[in-house]
Amino acid sequence: MTETKYVYDLSEGDISLKPLLGGKGANLAEMNRIGVPVPDAFTVTTQACVDAMNNNSEWPDGLADQVAAGLARLEERTGKKLGSAENPLLVSVRSGAVFSMPGMMDTILNLGISDETVDAVAALADNERFAWDCYRRFISMYGEVVEGIEPHVFEDALTQMKERKGAAQDTDLTAEDLKELTAEFKELANEALGGHWTTDPREQLNRAVNAVFSSWLNPRAEVYRRANGISRDLGTAVNVQQMVFGNRGETSATGVCFSRNPSTGVKELYGEFLTNAQGEDVVAGIRTPRNLEEMEGVLPEAFRELLDTMEKLELHNKDMQDMEFTIEDRKLYMLQTRNGKRTAAAAVKTAVDMVEEGLITKEEAILRVEPDQLDALLHPAIDPNNTAKAIVKGLPASPGAAVGALSFDADDAAERGKAGEKIILVRYETTPDDIHGVMVSQGVLTAHGGMTSHAAVVARGMGITCVAGAPGIKIDPLGKTVTIDGVAYGTSDVLTLNGSTGEVFAGALELVPPSINEDFQQVGAWADEIRRLGVRANAENFEDASKARELGAEGIGLARTEHMFMAADRLPAVRKMILAENEEQRAAALAEILPMQQKDFEAIFTAMKGLPVTVRLLDPPLHEFLPNLVEQSLLVQKLELTGADEAEVAAERATLAQVKRLHEQNPMLGTRGCRLAMLYPSIPDMQARAIIKAALAVLEREGETVGVEIMIPLVAFESELKTQREIVVAAVEDEFEKAGKKLDYTVGTMIEIPRAALVANEIANQADFFSFGTNDLTQTGIGISRDDAEAGFLGAYVDNEVIKANPFASLDATGVGQLVQIGVEKGRSTKPNLKTGVCGEHGGDPASIEFFNSVGLNYVSCSPFRVPIARLAAAQAALKQK
Repeated sequence: MTETKYVYDLSEGDISLKPLLGGKGANLAEMNRIGVPVPDAFTVTTQACVDAMNNNSEWPDGLADQVAAGLARLEERTGKKLGSAENPLLVSVRSGAVFSMPGMMDTILNLGISDETVDAVAALADNERFAWDCYRRFISMYGEVVEGIEPHVFEDALTQMKERKGAAQDTDLTAEDLKELTAEFKELANEALGGHWTTDPREQLNRAVNAVFSSWLNPRAEVYRRANGISRDLGTAVNVQQMVFGNRGETSATGVCFSRNPSTGVKELYGEFLTNAQGEDVVAGIRTPRNLEEMEGVLPEAFRELLDTMEKLELHNKDMQDMEFTIEDRKLYMLQTRNGKRTAAAAVKTAVDMVEEGLITKEEAILRVEPDQLDALLHPAIDPNNTAKAIVKGLPASPGAAVGALSFDADDAAERGKAGEKIILVRYETTPDDIHGVMVSQGVLTAHGGMTSHAAVVARGMGITCVAGAPGIKIDPLGKTVTIDGVAYGTSDVLTLNGSTGEVFAGALELVPPSINEDFQQVGAWADEIRRLGVRANAENFEDASKARELGAEGIGLARTEHMFMAADRLPAVRKMILAENEEQRAAALAEILPMQQKDFEAIFTAMKGLPVTVRLLDPPLHEFLPNLVEQSLLVQKLELTGADEAEVAAERATLAQVKRLHEQNPMLGTRGCRLAMLYPSIPDMQARAIIKAALAVLEREGETVGVEIMIPLVAFESELKTQREIVVAAVEDEFEKAGKKLDYTVGTMIEIPRAALVANEIANQADFFSFGTNDLTQTGIGISRDDAEAGFLGAYVDNEVIKANPFASLDATGVGQLVQIGVEKGRSTKPNLKTGVCGEHGGDPASIEFFNSVGLNYVSCSPFRVPIARLAAAQAALKQK
């Protein structure tokens, strides 16, 4: 059997081997291939890491021999030998994941220096101080990374040494000082280990490689991978590279540079360097770096070569490059290049500029911008220079940043917000009753609920920052305080929320405004040319609809009518409808509600005239419009005990009786949607009339109206939809006859029950369109309660990679996705031109959009502020499908 190849020399690789050599190893090989000066190296593959990881950290057969052979070849090419007392080879051992994970894993520099080699290093460099500086650095890095010694052990000794010697910087220490410090470091290391560590450089090399493998699983790497969707199964490569020395005196230097400004995207010099330093001095803030342009006056020849190399690497990679370099005695070496991490604004500008410069096509530019980066451009953000520490971290439910004083109930938030005060609404969880408080708040913080909880969905729809499910926070709504990590915050205290990360900060942090500009608009225009999927928005008021249109929405895919019912001026009439004792009373209440609904629809239709609008008929169970069962019971008890007016007591008793009658153990699977309409047909009749009256009114006033699409929710049986369609059509046709006018309209349904997807061919007989409600389809398809699962086991499932992602945030394509695909295929088997869309929150998720594109949906619908993201993601999906 052929032995697996685990080690590649620098000359054997190129960028095509990135999955095997990792980003760093592949880029080093590619730089070497195109003639960029790179120190010689060999790379231990990601496969070696994975095989070791899957075998309790035991190296696979042949790896040790291949590492030894790779080292021997490196020694032969360099003419140096690891551990030699005459001409020693020193190497760095560095990680190299497939996807860039800056600072997440470990590095060891100067491996090969020891009591036996330090004098030779000093003699060859003609610089004793340099040699001892390398030695003390090696002991501290190897001790920390490989032997697990606490870093403060070495840091404290260095600080004390500088204090004793009166040295302000490390560079102020002399060769004798560093020799003394090295001896102290060795004593501290042996003391920490309870014995002497190995001085065999080959054993040190193997243990260093193993330590880098292990760092793939360290906590910070795990957190970073989860945050960026990187699978732990990929492993990391390890690069063993000949050391070059930026700490060899004032003619040597080390630094980091970008080919463009990573904050703005402007093509300008951007970077930092230090003379007489090694790489960690720049990135760790041990010394204050100098701006890159200053290098021209210090090392002019190396500076000019660096500029040429930066240009060469950007042209070759056709992307902004993030590079590390070392200058040893005026000679430039490149240690790394990678596509640079950048802000959202920089990503968009760089993509547009590179198209204009002829470096990339507009299709490549579309693929270059991460859809979620556009999200950051649409919301205020915390100043990136902020250094505050979060007091708690919840779920990043709605992006952006918000600063405000605390409010603990919606009425208070509404009152203070309308008065101009900036408010953060803090709730155990929000309900539809809180909508008036949410609407005027800067942000929402909840102790319970997840990424698709009420607070999250409503906040995203309104562009309001939300942190949901913050663990361990204790809310006292009566005392009007929230206790976080033992500290109580009240209504006069201010918090800052970062809805993009889930972090919460005490006090008011500086915010920076969103930066929508011509580059942003250009990327959107290119996306519109390329995508096949339509993009609509979920909106139920004039403001949201207008914002959606401004951001490029091609219609409304979901207007939820229940939010309109919740408004304070409608709730009394709605409760009259629910408490009606006969159809006559119910009809009177509905007649009171109808003009209110019509007014709402007119506002939306005015904002969206000329475009289609899908209105979903009433979906939630009726008890949601009534008081809480326990609270109503206590209210009746209190009135009875205090001798309140008998008429008032009777009214509240009637309400309690109706609440009890409507109470269900599992209301999300109970009497809601079309089931409610089957019991109370006057409700869909009223709503259909309000929709058509509004459409006709806008047509008369504006000269055009919307494409009316009436959607019946929670259908499981063809007979349900047939009955509901007949009610709606009868009401619509009656309104047309009364008005003496007609307009085009369609009647469709929301596919959110597995049975509906499985018998979609039958349901399509009664439907002009399907809209997949993937939030409920996920709940019913997987058999989990959304809020309970997100507050419970789902987090652990994602952390432990039982599942790849929260299925409410990103569609479970292999499971729930099959229901969508079946629904589309079966529906079109009955009606080949059946229009299909999705209106759950997955409509704004890029990974889900790629799936929806692949199964042939006509459109996706999402929160207004995610419309640009959906446009870009739909274009990327179309390009990938090609």
